[in-house]
Amino acid sequence: MKIYTKTGDKGETALYGGTRVSKASARVESYGNIDELNAAIGFAKSWIADEAVLNQLKKIQFDLFTVGSEAATPIDKLMLANGKPRLPLTISEKETEELEQWMDALDEQLEPLQFFILPGGGKAAAALHLCRTVCRRAERSLVFLKETEEVRAELVQYLNRLSDYLFILARYISKIEGEAEEFWKPR
Repeated sequence: MKIYTKTGDKGETALYGGTRVSKASARVESYGNIDELNAAIGFAKSWIADEAVLNQLKKIQFDLFTVGSEAATPIDKLMLANGKPRLPLTISEKETEELEQWMDALDEQLEPLQFFILPGGGKAAAALHLCRTVCRRAERSLVFLKETEEVRAELVQYLNRLSDYLFILARYISKIEGEAEEFWKPR
């Protein structure tokens, strides 16, 4: 099977269910940003040795494929007549709560914040801070899509919580790797 289809050569792509849309559409922008976030997390993983953290990030990458598939699916193609999602996997409050549990466990091991942190703190932490900013962009693009099309609230909530997780994880990785955090201290 060839990877190229030539069906997108004129600037359109097909969504789940067959609808063709411009590659510049809000929906394509949204799931493209989610895909970029997933790739950024894959890059960040290459700098991390902690097995528990790597397992969490692997689970997040799996969940991001699920978020992306939902973002790529118009609501009329996503939902069955009984109101249940048609896709085999969807994001629920369970995945968001899992992020919260991970954050709470990591945060217990960190010093309380007193100042804003400059993105950095070593290669792995810097990569995670970059993931956090890509996550925020993915969230903004999903909110933008939600202004014109129906999007399940669980998707926005998951990305919002994920950016918080990535921030705390960057701090945690800095700590366990002995890399100093730099603080923004206004003069």
